[in-house]
Amino acid sequence: MNTPHAAESRPITPDLTLPKLLLETAQRYGDGKVAMREKEFGIWRPITWRRYRDEVRHLAVGFAALGLRAGDKVALIGHNRPELLWAEMAALAVGGVVVWLYQDALLDEVQYVVDHSDARFLIGEGQQEVDKGLAVKARCPKLERIIWDDPKGLRGYDDPALMSLAEVRRLGQEADAEDPGAFARTVARGRGDDVALLFYTSGTTAKPKGALLTHTNMLKMGQNLMAVDPCGERDDFVSFLPFSWIGEQMMSVSCGLQAGFTLNFPEDPETVQHDIREIGPQVLFSPPRIYEQMVRTVQVKVLDAPALKRRVYGWARKVGDEVAERAFAKKPIPGGLRLKYRLADLLVFRKLRDHLGLARIRHAYSGGAALGPDHLRFFHGIGVNLKQIYGQTEIAGISVVHRDGDVKFDTSGLPIPETEIRISAEGEILSRSPCVFKGYYKMPEETARTLNDGWLHSGDIGFLDGEGHLVVFDRRKDVMTLADGSRFSPQFIETRLKFSPYIKDAWVIGHQRNAVTAVVCIDAGVVGKWAEEHHIPYTSYPELSQKGEVRALVAQAVGHVNQGLPAAARIQRFVNLHKEFDADDEELTRTRKLRRAFLEERYRDVVAGLYSGSGDIELDTTVTYEDGRVSHSKTTLSAVDAPGA
Repeated sequence: MNTPHAAESRPITPDLTLPKLLLETAQRYGDGKVAMREKEFGIWRPITWRRYRDEVRHLAVGFAALGLRAGDKVALIGHNRPELLWAEMAALAVGGVVVWLYQDALLDEVQYVVDHSDARFLIGEGQQEVDKGLAVKARCPKLERIIWDDPKGLRGYDDPALMSLAEVRRLGQEADAEDPGAFARTVARGRGDDVALLFYTSGTTAKPKGALLTHTNMLKMGQNLMAVDPCGERDDFVSFLPFSWIGEQMMSVSCGLQAGFTLNFPEDPETVQHDIREIGPQVLFSPPRIYEQMVRTVQVKVLDAPALKRRVYGWARKVGDEVAERAFAKKPIPGGLRLKYRLADLLVFRKLRDHLGLARIRHAYSGGAALGPDHLRFFHGIGVNLKQIYGQTEIAGISVVHRDGDVKFDTSGLPIPETEIRISAEGEILSRSPCVFKGYYKMPEETARTLNDGWLHSGDIGFLDGEGHLVVFDRRKDVMTLADGSRFSPQFIETRLKFSPYIKDAWVIGHQRNAVTAVVCIDAGVVGKWAEEHHIPYTSYPELSQKGEVRALVAQAVGHVNQGLPAAARIQRFVNLHKEFDADDEELTRTRKLRRAFLEERYRDVVAGLYSGSGDIELDTTVTYEDGRVSHSKTTLSAVDAPGA
């Protein structure tokens, strides 16, 4: 498919690496094109491709002067900023292996990854990251240097392992002046099959595993995605998801270097939605939670709108949903419906897309977990070309994606070029492509299990439909066997529940039990506002969640979901939890996936109460603080019989 935005495809040769591609792209654009923008104090600061290359060059030579060698591990932690991306590319230029950590990782998580990866350098954004590095340094024997970028709060720090990124840059500039050819020689030694990234998986059931991804893995992934959906130098991409997520690496690094589009770094995590609206990107790639939040934002604004606007919005949504359903089914759209949709677009959808920052969007992707059919229908109904992506870290991000005009809400689409998909006799999804990883770091048995018979074993259950679309059921370990012997995906029910603006998270239980139940986390902001409007007093999240009116509100949402489920999969009882699920409490991974086994153990009293028929469930919770202090609290939760069960 050709578009005016498409970039020429650069052949991925065996000797091509990400730093070599950076040099080629910078040579092509120089100071004539913006490579990235960073928003500071409300102003977008442009950075050219020449500047991008020069920053990487000086940092790379500086790292080499500090003793960094090919194969050494460099850990990075911090928000998305140009300086940290330059540090990543500089480490790769020297032949190093980059290990990203989530910015909000706790000390034990930082220690595990830094120690297990054998990282020699830890590069952090500022004081918070430096503190984490210093706290784990004694327990990470390979860690030699902790390098920081933002000096705020670091004046009194005098540990000899500390060094500023500015000092590394200065060392590099001096060494580069003495030997101007050193950088080019170092980059030239790289090969495509060299390991570039050591990516730690989310660890839903056990300690995270470190996946070894090569330069060729990453480059091929970007090339094959853009063979389906071309991107080009005139496009904008907003980089706001952690670089420790494979999807962000795939778009910002692999696709960004090949297409030459502009990366945009928001000012702050809290300003992301506003900054996306200012940029108006053509391409967006996010996990489902971002799209779920967008839908929740719209729903809340509609609840606050005057009656006339609510009626107009409701009419437009019905029109949009009808158009979307016809498009999904590949049915023609009658002329009268087309006219209605044009009016709905003029009155509602155009303004809505602009408010969400999607006014110029061409390709929007959701990946990392399943997106509910209601959310997919919503976006297509308002005119956003949202597509599902299926893949995993071990295949550099993507193996399957929807095609334009061929989106099905219950599938993930078709394999991308150079990717084969097959289903094992047990129903497991197997993949094979040049993007499949080399293996897990220091885990040969896990590697052998995952890369069996030359195929990547995903651990996911699914099937191929009559048109070759992949239908992903769920993780094999998470599929429920219901009371009637049928199998069902808890994730499917959870995504349907989260379409309600009042429900932020849900955990569905029912494997080999006599009924399906659910634990619900309300959205404090939305439900709190609803309570205020209905003159319902409350002082805290726990109190709000257990209000009778709030339980009734959630019961309506559960009953609505039950209407669309087979009898055996309907939720019989539910409880509103007294808190939100939290990654810091180990209830979620850093990518906000449920850690089901942990939840089952932590809330075993809640689960027992749901299945015993009790009205009130007594819960004794333990909170462990960062300094080791432990506190206990007792909470009473009220179980509710769900409508429509």
